[in-house]
Amino acid sequence: MIEVTFTSHLLDWYDAHKRDLPWRGQPEPYAVWVSEIMAQQTQIDRVIGYYDRWMKRFPDVVALAQAHEEDVLKLWEGLGYYSRARNMLKAAVVIFQGYGGVFPTEYADIHGLPGIGEYTAGAISSIAFGQKEPAVDANVLRVFARLLDMELPVRETKGRSRVTEQVQALLPSDRPGDFNQAVMELGALVCTKNPDCVHCPVQHHCKAHAVGTVLLRPVLPASKKARRINMATGVLIHDGQVLIQKRKPDDVWPGLWEFPGGGIEKGETPEQALVREYMEEVELKIEPVAKITTLVYTYTRYKVTMHCFSCRFVDKPREPVFNEAVEGGFVRPEALDKYAFPSGHRRLVEYMKTDRDFETLFADALKKS
Repeated sequence: MIEVTFTSHLLDWYDAHKRDLPWRGQPEPYAVWVSEIMAQQTQIDRVIGYYDRWMKRFPDVVALAQAHEEDVLKLWEGLGYYSRARNMLKAAVVIFQGYGGVFPTEYADIHGLPGIGEYTAGAISSIAFGQKEPAVDANVLRVFARLLDMELPVRETKGRSRVTEQVQALLPSDRPGDFNQAVMELGALVCTKNPDCVHCPVQHHCKAHAVGTVLLRPVLPASKKARRINMATGVLIHDGQVLIQKRKPDDVWPGLWEFPGGGIEKGETPEQALVREYMEEVELKIEPVAKITTLVYTYTRYKVTMHCFSCRFVDKPREPVFNEAVEGGFVRPEALDKYAFPSGHRRLVEYMKTDRDFETLFADALKKS
């Protein structure tokens, strides 16, 4: 077990070195919730701008509950993992309808909201309501794996349970929220993947430091290789407009907009795949005109190479039939900024804005950007 003095040493360091983050000034449950969800899988420096814009647009639970999904996704664009934003909207509706718009105070009720797991429920309960609930994220797992010199993989059930039990035992009654944040802050600023042990305020409590195993902790499962996906995407231009479509609710990137296209099958060229996908998805006969660019990006366990083309109708223009989307249509390029796109397609839009081949098409968009 870790000595009780660990808590006081850690909190003293936190009081002196914690970062000035906008949601820390007044730990209101809605603000804590928004910041914690945004911070998942995202660097804190990026979160601040998104957080400020979100709070201006949706300052409380009621405002969020009454929002349209399209507006929520647009404001979230670029943060990735869009299910987080959809679940926040769902949870806000539950709070509005089931709790009169007042954020629930009990851990079980908070944990029962859509998209809120044990970590987020613990963070809200401890930071906003002063309850002795542990909040164990990746930073906390790393810190305690070193403090305890754990040989158990921290992301497996036994390892996580041991860390959670230790955090629970150390939580002070008077400052549980600060304690949880202090451990996370230590993991973010000092006890990182490349730790700065010299400046660690709890170095003498660390068993891994004492025996020289800091760089061997935490024990992680073998990393899985990213699955490679090759795609072809086409920007169909007609009468100064481009075709976009909105993905289905049960699809990848549900509710987001995209240019039609899809996976390149074995034996196909990107151009052949694009022609086939356009016929399958929107029943339009098109031909690629020119290669715009090739974009490479990752999401979850996938590494995507997206071949991007400008294209045009082969025969007489006709209305698209959206077989793989809930809706779509031709829009002016300057209107594209109003729609939420997955990161690869948004990068394509931004690329076209700077490409001389599209300067006329995007002239109005550039004037407004």
